[in-house]
Amino acid sequence: MGVGGFESRTYSAQDGLCLFYREYGDHALDRPPPHLTPIVCLPGLTRNSADFHELALRFSSDRRVIALDYRGRGQSSYDPRPQNYHAAIYASDLLHLLTATNISRAVVVGTSLGGLLAMSLSAQRPTVLAGVVLNDIGPNIDGAGLDNVRHYLAADLRPRTWDEAATMIKGLSLAAAPDFSEAQWMALARRSFREGPNGDIRVDFDPAVAAEFLKAESVPDLWPLYGGLRHVPTLAIRGALSDVLSSAIFDRMAEIKPALVRVTVPNRGHVPWLDEPECVAALDAFISNL
Repeated sequence: MGVGGFESRTYSAQDGLCLFYREYGDHALDRPPPHLTPIVCLPGLTRNSADFHELALRFSSDRRVIALDYRGRGQSSYDPRPQNYHAAIYASDLLHLLTATNISRAVVVGTSLGGLLAMSLSAQRPTVLAGVVLNDIGPNIDGAGLDNVRHYLAADLRPRTWDEAATMIKGLSLAAAPDFSEAQWMALARRSFREGPNGDIRVDFDPAVAAEFLKAESVPDLWPLYGGLRHVPTLAIRGALSDVLSSAIFDRMAEIKPALVRVTVPNRGHVPWLDEPECVAALDAFISNL
């Protein structure tokens, strides 16, 4: 197993761009893969595979866990054509990942944007989905939440020190995690920024990702994608303080899909980090029952 409990892997997207993913579990050791269904983890808009480290370690003793860095994030290459930073290309990258890793069926854990991509699989390759976890995302995105996302993306985050980076992240995200300790803010900063070759600290994504998102004028109707999960076991997680997934939409999701498993995480907005006790219990029960 590589340093940190995972192997660093890369594959080529449809346009040849080099994309990075983490692989946890026995398969990464070239042992026969376990029989349990693998887990594929998809992060939020500007996030990366490091967000799923604790979850991956918890499940990797008996199954493969794959966590992706989208193009322009983390250790994946930045796209020379910024217009490629949109959902249709991400979905294509995801399909290529499944091919590259020889995964024909998986539990897909999607945070925010990752949850939308998980829903898109129900239309593009429905037989892949053994189960889906939607982390603080639904088929309707609250306007206040979109405004806050735009505010975060428009912020000029150029910390001079790691303490300053943690302070910046805390200032932007305190409402979503009011009980975070200083150590947790620092850990989040370490997953949100990278240190450059000259010691400069910068956000761990291509600034063009933010620029392209800020150009977008509207969000399409996502209810048809959610309808594609009608027969797929699904766990929906909502932060009780979320400004992206409202309680009304959360309830409507359950009305449309009565078998939906739901959990609300106290003291979390957008997004729960999946290490909260409520998330751990819900994920363990949901995945073990598949």
